[in-house]
Amino acid sequence: MPFSKPLPESISTFLEKATSSTLPSVLSSTALLQARSQRLRRTAIGIALATGALYYAKRQRDASRFSKIANLRDDSTAIVAVKGDSSKIKVAVDKRFFRQLKYIWAICVPNWRSKTVGILVLHTVFLVLRTYLSVVGARLDGRLVRDLVAADARSFGKGLGYWFALAVPATYTNSMIRYLQSKFSIALRTSLTRHVHDVYMDNNTYYKAINLDNRIDGADQLITTDINNFCTALASLYSNLGKPVLDMIIFNYQLGRSIGATGMWGLAINYAITATILRAATPAFGKLAAQQAQLEGDFRTAHSRLITNAEEIAFYHGAHLEQSILTRIYYKLIRHINHIYRIRIAYNMFEDFIIKYTWSAAGLLIASIPVFYPEMAGARSKREELRLAQLQSSDGASALTQHDHRTRSHTQGFITNKRLMVSLADAGGRIMYSYKELSELAGYTFRVFNMLRVLEDLHDEKYVHTGAPITGAPGEPDRYSLEHIKGTITYATDGLTLQNVPVATPSGDTVLVRDLSFSLGPGDHLMITGPNGSGKTSILRIIAGLWPLFAGKILRPPAKLDSIFYIPSRPYLAIGSLREQVIYPHSVKQMKAAGKTDEDLAEILRKVYLDYIPAREGGWDAVKEWKDVFSGGEKQRMQLARLFYHHPSYAILDEATSAVSTDVENLLYTTAKDLNITLITISHRPSLFKYHHRLLRVGEGNDGLEWTMEELRKEGGGGVALSVQSEIGRLEGELASVEGWKRRLEVVNRELGIGGKPKGTKEEEGELRHAKRTLI
Repeated sequence: MPFSKPLPESISTFLEKATSSTLPSVLSSTALLQARSQRLRRTAIGIALATGALYYAKRQRDASRFSKIANLRDDSTAIVAVKGDSSKIKVAVDKRFFRQLKYIWAICVPNWRSKTVGILVLHTVFLVLRTYLSVVGARLDGRLVRDLVAADARSFGKGLGYWFALAVPATYTNSMIRYLQSKFSIALRTSLTRHVHDVYMDNNTYYKAINLDNRIDGADQLITTDINNFCTALASLYSNLGKPVLDMIIFNYQLGRSIGATGMWGLAINYAITATILRAATPAFGKLAAQQAQLEGDFRTAHSRLITNAEEIAFYHGAHLEQSILTRIYYKLIRHINHIYRIRIAYNMFEDFIIKYTWSAAGLLIASIPVFYPEMAGARSKREELRLAQLQSSDGASALTQHDHRTRSHTQGFITNKRLMVSLADAGGRIMYSYKELSELAGYTFRVFNMLRVLEDLHDEKYVHTGAPITGAPGEPDRYSLEHIKGTITYATDGLTLQNVPVATPSGDTVLVRDLSFSLGPGDHLMITGPNGSGKTSILRIIAGLWPLFAGKILRPPAKLDSIFYIPSRPYLAIGSLREQVIYPHSVKQMKAAGKTDEDLAEILRKVYLDYIPAREGGWDAVKEWKDVFSGGEKQRMQLARLFYHHPSYAILDEATSAVSTDVENLLYTTAKDLNITLITISHRPSLFKYHHRLLRVGEGNDGLEWTMEELRKEGGGGVALSVQSEIGRLEGELASVEGWKRRLEVVNRELGIGGKPKGTKEEEGELRHAKRTLI
């Protein structure tokens, strides 16, 4: 297509010199001018496109630099979510997201010999195969339309045969891609869950995550649901992103051979513009997905709490209030989901308009280049034009036949290019759609990464206090902090010693017992008593290592079941058979390895007066929800059966017989002492004094932080403990103060204008006698 005005003489001379060695000598002067102008036009277009691409790259680099300044500056700050409020962390597809994803990927695929790598390679092979089959299908589609337009029934039928032959490997490939995507997701989840279980269940990390550190909420939701969502999103993203990327590479190569460099530059501009527009218009789906996952966890936790406390709620008739709580949490989740849906309405409309219709129109324009502008087409189209030109100049070919060949060739080329363009537009659309999926994956990645880092910190005894700074009492330093634990625990063969151990809450803000010190040897039975909330059970938590030891030293037996055994105040019954309730936490295999039999277990149940249980429940292999089957006293005696099964050197009992009658309690304690088990008991029952040698009272002093140690038996053995006598004296002192309470009550009644009974009536004397019996 020549210019309307002639070129300047200097430019024409330059072009003539530059192209004289390459242009065929047979071209006429008019054809030479047309070729020169076309080359000049393409050069100008190329320079303009290159300039635009450089400008776009510069804009992206500047945006990346500013984003880098706003985001974290090194890998160590990538765990900011672990140390701060997660609701204030921006969840986006940025460098922090890729660092977090790399961290999780190293856990899921520890080495290249992993089974996951094999699945991934096989998945990739089928993705490449499907792309190749798509190209073959596009060419076959163009051939079928060509034969249909030419009314060539024989060639058309042959093409249909090829089409059905192509359908067999194509359908198998699609099915295998979906299957391998599911296998890839399962492999990722298995590796990640195994790692989380190893960390979560070791070194009491599960306890620390609930009671000592509040950086993660709903660990059950994170482990069961969020890990599954993350693995599913990652596996689907690889399939949904890997296939389009391959399509883009292969289809662009195939189109480049048909539509030429000009068409490819048009595609590149289209990609750049639409990518920029969609990126600017895409909402923060990653943050929304993270918030939705958190709200789902809250809703699930509320139902779990209802199931755990069903009996207590039923006693209080609290179903109406609990229902309102569940409804409030549910509607909070639904409001968030509806908010996401409303955002997606406008975004999906805009996205469909850009990707489906705008890209389709651009694709049709670009696919028409070989038809309307053959001189700008690619190598394949030019070869086809050359073949048609040779056919036109050959002898024996009529004008109608030549026109028919040209029409068929153009039809086949256009249909093939259109099919490739449609597939390319679909691939580009899926890449654009995948950015939304990538944003949602960023939300899941943030939650999973946060959980992993917190669990690993807790496993390694690294705590972070996320609340307000802790200050000590007036005149005392700020010494109790999870970040600065100075106490030490030493494991010895026997004996239990505490040296200047402060009993404080895990946050360090409340001290329960100040500088506790005592030492016990084998057979030196200890009883701990004191008011509610004075820190009795907290002493056991510190000895067991559940709570941090902020200062002091502890010398204790090794952490083995046959060395020291803890019986908590709330009985726990595991999932399993009746046999496994007695031997918990041993397995049946460990029981047999220890040389124990069912007869031995039956003897243990006789010691705790539960020998009727196997016959009542259907034998040792019966599996039931035991916490609902046993009564309160049976649950506590089952715990004592575990104590007798493991036969430790030391046993710590926290109100372990509160639901057992006094006579049975006496027999159980006698049996434990006959088995040479050193007892450390927490209880308020004075009737247990006679089974212990020493009494530790906590909650003493004006501030309730002091403690006293008393001997429960006189020197030389035998006799009632001095502490028992002091206990009787304390009770008698309280009885002596009844008269003072009575006078105070009369004063209060007079001030309130409430009439009372005449002083010294029989009814009043009866009430006082009843009060005396109660105090005794």
